Amino acid sequence: MSDLKKYAIDVILTEADAVRAMADKLDENFNKAVDAILNCKGRVIVAGMGKSGLIGKKITATFNSTGISSFFLHPAEAMHGDLGLIRDDDIMLLISKSGRLGEMEMLIAAVRRQGLQIIALCGNIDSELYQRADIPIDCSVEREACPNNLVPTSSSTAALVMGDALAVALLHARNFSKEEFAQFHPGGTLGSRLLKKVSEFHHTNSEIPLVKSDASMKEMILEMTSKRLGCVVTTEADGKLGGIFTDGDLRRIAENSENFYNLKASDVMIKNPKAVDANSFLDVALQLLEKHSITQLPTVDKNGKLLGIIHLHDILRSKLV
Repeated sequence: MSDLKKYAIDVILTEADAVRAMADKLDENFNKAVDAILNCKGRVIVAGMGKSGLIGKKITATFNSTGISSFFLHPAEAMHGDLGLIRDDDIMLLISKSGRLGEMEMLIAAVRRQGLQIIALCGNIDSELYQRADIPIDCSVEREACPNNLVPTSSSTAALVMGDALAVALLHARNFSKEEFAQFHPGGTLGSRLLKKVSEFHHTNSEIPLVKSDASMKEMILEMTSKRLGCVVTTEADGKLGGIFTDGDLRRIAENSENFYNLKASDVMIKNPKAVDANSFLDVALQLLEKHSITQLPTVDKNGKLLGIIHLHDILRSKLV
């Protein structure tokens, strides 16, 4: 078989060009669509036939996962009883490549009777759907990625991307936080990281590798070895975190110091080290560890009092990353 990668490359580049071209087509209707959804007191009802319907189901899932109540309504099923799902305070999002109404004709008439606004992601700006929608959004593409310019490829990708654009714009408009996202994804890895607290993973009490500020190098090494967290810490008289000395610091000093064994904790401790509030979400600790390329963090209360140590390995063992 000949190398078919060239066809894959053509598909990828054609669809990428189609998506890039959409940025130039955005107009005030996009802002109107975002505002309409923001002001909607009910649900976003998404509808479409064929491939557009499949794209609509994904957009529905994205809306729901980001706190926008939504459901997919099949236009044909709507005519056989599912119109009962629609409420007067809902809003309709229709998706179509051709813009021909077909099975959506009666659906549009029904939602008009209930006074719903209609947003349309439409691949044909000269179509009836584009003209009849309250808020039409241009999702047209120059050509499909298939050689006969028939199979919905670029057009379905364009509709999907526009749905994502709406969802993300709505996130910004609502100041949707990571913690709110986690509320809708408690069973996923990301959701767990955003809901779990540092206090559920840190080492406390006798597990803390704690030394006095005048501890000798030998005492620090023994404490670091026995607690197996790759560091030792000190505290001030009031219990606040004083400093930290890691196994990395130990190696650097051992290589460069002539009076290694005469050093005290106060001589080598990193003062005011990075720390994390024990009541923070686990993701906060993970971001600090990654940002500063470190493997352990002291955990403190809101007043800076030392409560424990969290190690990167504790997070890795949890399988939340």
